[in-house]
Amino acid sequence: MSSDLWSFATTLYAHPGVERACLQLQGDGADVCLLLCAAWLQQREVACTAPRCQALQALATPWQENVVKPLRQLRQNWRANAAHDDALKALREQVKGLELNAERQLLERLEKVTAEWPTGEADEDWLAELAGQHDHDALQVLRVAATHT
Repeated sequence: MSSDLWSFATTLYAHPGVERACLQLQGDGADVCLLLCAAWLQQREVACTAPRCQALQALATPWQENVVKPLRQLRQNWRANAAHDDALKALREQVKGLELNAERQLLERLEKVTAEWPTGEADEDWLAELAGQHDHDALQVLRVAATHT
């Protein structure tokens, strides 16, 4: 089990099918960083409560909306033109790096807010609580992979 959220997230993301599931969830509007945090909390058996879910969402939503999504949108907008422009391709890769760093910063912030939450208390489904109405098959891929991380 990875002790820090970033290590857990990168290890989980490397499992077969997880990247595709995350991209599907992201495409459907889910906050993948929040879901990775949910899987980490679930694995650590942190009790899932409404105030804790709200605290995570209150932290994640503004960061996603104001930092991560604008970087992602810029990177995606440049995809077609970057295929034919080496300078733009290099800039797009830099934006991709910034986007990844912004996601890492969010995961670190989420970990910090959970630092005092006791572990080994519960075996609840954080993913179900934080995923909302998103694709349950994709969530199951995360759930299964998290048990092997």
